[in-house]
Amino acid sequence: MNPSPLGRVPAPLLAVAAIVSVQFGAALAKTHFEALGPTGAAALRLAFGAALLLVVFRPRPWRWPRRTWLGVVVLGLALAGMNSLIYLAIDVVPLGVAVTLEFLGPLVVALVQTRRWWDAAWALLALAGVVLLGSDSSGAIPFVGVLLALGAGAFWACYILANAALGRGRDPMGALATAMLVAALVVVPFGAHDATVAVRADPRLLLVFLVVAALTSAIPYALESVALRRLPTRVFGVLSSLGPAVAALAGLVVLREALGPREVVALACVTVASVGVTVAAGRRRRRGALPEASAA
Repeated sequence: MNPSPLGRVPAPLLAVAAIVSVQFGAALAKTHFEALGPTGAAALRLAFGAALLLVVFRPRPWRWPRRTWLGVVVLGLALAGMNSLIYLAIDVVPLGVAVTLEFLGPLVVALVQTRRWWDAAWALLALAGVVLLGSDSSGAIPFVGVLLALGAGAFWACYILANAALGRGRDPMGALATAMLVAALVVVPFGAHDATVAVRADPRLLLVFLVVAALTSAIPYALESVALRRLPTRVFGVLSSLGPAVAALAGLVVLREALGPREVVALACVTVASVGVTVAAGRRRRRGALPEASAA
């Protein structure tokens, strides 16, 4: 049904590729926080990301009904919140910790759509991981970083639902590109000053954040949009269980951020909870109890 080359790639592989791209791109962005600050970095990322998507997908908004426009605005606000809050979070906590907390957004989306009491056990396991991170009395994980990452997770959940709805429309990639523009218009005013000062001092930052935008915005959002057209939102959410582990790997390789035992256990709790939901959902689909993909 999908004429693009991406249409022949398995949807789960697209989702995983998006995760790897965005986490290593985020690690690259953090290496320049000292020059730009998190809001300046988010502003450049979204501005370049919007430009890339608009050039590639050339949306035709004059053909859209009012409902599509409303969805685009909602998706744009979700992107703005998700991108800005996670950058503010990783400025004060390790990348792997921030993404572990942020991941609660898609995990909640997955759990809300389940119908078995046993899934509550996985939810409690994920909650235990978050409590473990938040109860660190050593001060190694600032509470404000926890709140920022959880806020990013809430916006991530909104992003999954809004992007899935727009993905069923006639111009899903054009809608995504326009939503990125909305996100840039929201965030750029807050980071424009820091970005301008930094770029004047080092114009090479423009090239760096063009690459960051491709890795963390254009490539993963395009891959996710295609994947969400062929996957139920719950399955997409639980496939994201690799996110915390990939983020921890990116933090270690790029940023030299080694996680302690507490953080590793918390990451494992969230990841195992996601795998548990995935396995349970797969069993129900094999029994014919879950016809979501065909009903969408």
